[in-house]
Parts: sequence; structure tokens; C-alpha cells
Amino acid sequence: MQRLLSASAAVLALSFAASAATAQNFSDLARQDLQAMHAALRDNHPAAVVPGDASAPFRAWLDAGLQQAQAKAGQVNSGDSHAYLLRWYANGFRDSNIAARPTYEGLGPFFATSWPGVATAWRNGQYVVSYVQPGVRGAPPLGAVLKSCNAEPIEDLAKAKLDQFEGDLTTEAGRVRSAPYLLWNRNNPMTTGVPGTCEFQVGRRTRDFTLSPQPATAQNLEAAYRASVYVPSGAPLSVETVNGRPWINVHSLADDAAWDAFFAQIEAQSAAIRGPQGFVLDLRGANGASVNATSRGYGLANRIWSPEFTVSRQPEAGQITYRATAANRQWFADTLNRMVSDPRFVQESGAVIEQTQAIVAAFDSAIAAGQPTFVMPGRPATPDTGAANPVPGQVIVLVDAGCSGGCLDTLDLLSRLPNVRIAGSTTAEDTIFIEPTTLRLPSNYADLSYGHKAWTTRQRGNNAPYAPAGALAYAGDATDEAAVRTWVNGLFGA
Repeated sequence: MQRLLSASAAVLALSFAASAATAQNFSDLARQDLQAMHAALRDNHPAAVVPGDASAPFRAWLDAGLQQAQAKAGQVNSGDSHAYLLRWYANGFRDSNIAARPTYEGLGPFFATSWPGVATAWRNGQYVVSYVQPGVRGAPPLGAVLKSCNAEPIEDLAKAKLDQFEGDLTTEAGRVRSAPYLLWNRNNPMTTGVPGTCEFQVGRRTRDFTLSPQPATAQNLEAAYRASVYVPSGAPLSVETVNGRPWINVHSLADDAAWDAFFAQIEAQSAAIRGPQGFVLDLRGANGASVNATSRGYGLANRIWSPEFTVSRQPEAGQITYRATAANRQWFADTLNRMVSDPRFVQESGAVIEQTQAIVAAFDSAIAAGQPTFVMPGRPATPDTGAANPVPGQVIVLVDAGCSGGCLDTLDLLSRLPNVRIAGSTTAEDTIFIEPTTLRLPSNYADLSYGHKAWTTRQRGNNAPYAPAGALAYAGDATDEAAVRTWVNGLFGA
């Protein structure tokens, strides 16, 4: 999730960006940055040269998307709209690792210039009213289903207003996380603001409601967003007891979470966690964008089940295909330089250094030979060690749309362990084009990131989420924590 900003902070940041633009206007900056994004992706992204279905969306959008984005550039008149247009082009690749992010404090999740005092949530394939600001008269009731606005079917409005600008509506997670913004004015001149009249289904009948723009405060918007999308609160890493069994909260896989203290807590409570009553591993909101996210998740699994038990159940990595370009080589060369400059890393991770040296050498050989790609072997499968399962109880792994990146890699392991069931709602998805490179764009107001290698042999498919089904799928209000915990408790013994 983006950093949480107040409206005033966002305005100040954008004012600073605008003053720094001097004689240049944001339309010109957007055109320049779009062209740079196109060139960098064309010249370095693996999908441009790696065959297969996973590459098809990239190839279809690279040039066509640039043309469409450039046609919108004339509407760009601010730092907000500059960021929105670059995001629109990036999201059109339908690749979770292609992203354009502002280098200044951009729009946070709790920002709007105006709104109707109403927020919507995406639940069970519909946009439903999830929040009504106290004191707003004539608003639709909670639970009402949004059908149309200004005579436009709601699906058409959502696609025009949210898709690519706020999220990827081809995915369930994108629907969930962008839903609160459907009726808000988020200062995007390329979309509509607060609609005038919307049709809602209330019970068995439909009714028209007139929506009037309301002043937006960060506090009200935050309350609305939290009533629509699950947002973890409190410490992201913790262990508590819920309904008589351990409940392990892992709501972040970021490097700056308190991992040492958390792992010490896991080790101290290992006997209780491994008890016959079972436990819950709560991965809701576990953004896995950090380069170390997967190793954090694996580290947790090893402390609970032991490395001896998990090692033979870790999915085989298979071979990795690298796009052989000078820019991609430079990423590994820079990484190698940081490794060898760290005495502790040199002492503890010599094998990683050797592997990175081999990759750089392979880049040199492929580039010298004029090869567009080269292949390196991944981690092979490990034979069963015969280690006994130290966790005899049932394990419920709770997930939602916030589980992304390294969280999905962690699920690839957890789903292979005995007595483990994945429950909750559909996760985010991730591309097979992995390990992002980050590039500063010419305007200096945005960074482009993209995956520079292709994991073509990954057992989980490209953009394939985890989607709990049947009794393991939660269909209620994801923000009602008491209801969620009651539901999870009912899964044990079922």
C-alpha cells in the first residue's frame, strides 16, 4: 500500500513539484516520460524477446498503449495527472512488476478533492455501499448495490474511471483495492469526478439517489477506505491468542518490520504454535514488494516447521531466462558491488556472491555473442529428507487482496505442507517477469520499474492468484474483524 498521506501533505508535495518544473509544463513532461518508458521496456524487458502466452499482453500494449497514452497527454496539467497517465500506461501491460511511481509524495489511499460522503466496496462481484459519512442527507443506505451513474452502466464507469488509473480491473485484487474511489474525485482530469445521479438496488427495488460533492477530509476518507478495504492496524508482526489457539499476524513482508524481535517471539512460542489445537497464519495485507520478502516468508516457515521439514517441499525453481542487455547487466553489476562492499555479507553469503558473479559473466558472454537471452539453472528440487512433521494440528493461512509478491511465493511453499489450508479471499497476482529494475525517468518526478528476467518454469502460472473456494472462501465484510475471526474459528474441525 502507498504511504498514507493527508490531503494537505499531498497538496504541498504537488506544489513543490509544480514549482520545480520551471518553464516546462506537465503535458510535455508526460510525453517525454512516456517515450522513455517505452524505450526502456522495448530494449530491456524479457517479454519483448521471450516467446509464449505470458509475453502476449506486453507485445500488444507496448506500441498501441504508448499511442493511446500520448493522445491523453494534452489533459495532463498537474503532478497528479502526470502520475496518473504514467500509471495508466504502466498498468496497461497487465504485469504486476511494471510500475510508474512518483518520486514525490503522491496521492495516498486517503485522498480526494471532493466526494459524495459515500464509499463503495467490491463484494461478491458487485459494487456495494460500504460507508456513508454521518450527516450526509439523501445518501444510499449501507449494502445498496450500485447499478449505474448518469445512465451509464456501472461496469462502464468503473472501467473508464478506475481501470489502469487506480488498479487493474482484470484482477479481483485490483477490483477490491480500487473500489472506494468509484464515486470520488481524485483530481484526475482524464476521468469524471463525483457523478450527479446514481441508481442503486435497495432490497428488491431500484432507486435513484442524487449525489452532492462534499468537502473531503483525510480523516473521513480514511474511515471510508477502512470500511471498504481491509487495512491492517497496529504492529504488522505479532503473535496473539484467539479462540484458544495462536494467531500469527504477518501483515507486512517489508524489510523495516521488526523481524528479529518477531522471529524471537515465534521461537519462544514454538511449542504452543505446534500444539494439537493448530494455529492461524494471517497474511492479509502482506505486501511482498521488498526484494527480501520471499526470504522473510520462508524464514517464518522454517522457524515453525523447521528447515529439515520444509526443504524437500519447497517448489523447484527451474531455469531462469535473462534478457541480455547492457542495462540489465548493470543492475547485477551494481548489486554485486554492494555485496562485496559489505564485510558481513561477504562473510555470511559467499555462495550468493559467487552466483551473482556467474550471472554477470553469463551476461558478458551473451552480449559478446549477440544473443538476446541466456538461461541459468534455478534451484533443483530436494529429495525428501524423511524429517517428521513437527506441526500435527490444522493450519489456516488467511489471505486477501493485499497478499502480493513474496507473499505469493510463501504460499507456494505453505500450500505444499500437510494440514495447511488457504482461506479468505483472492490474493493479488504476479507476473513471471521478476526481480524489478528501477529507472529514474527524465522528468525526475517518477520512477519506472520492470522485471528483467523471466521465470518461465514457475509452477504457478503467470498472473495466477490464490483463490480460496467453497467453504474456505470468505463472502462477508472483510473489514469486520470480529466476523472474520468467528468464521476462521469455524474452519477448525470442519
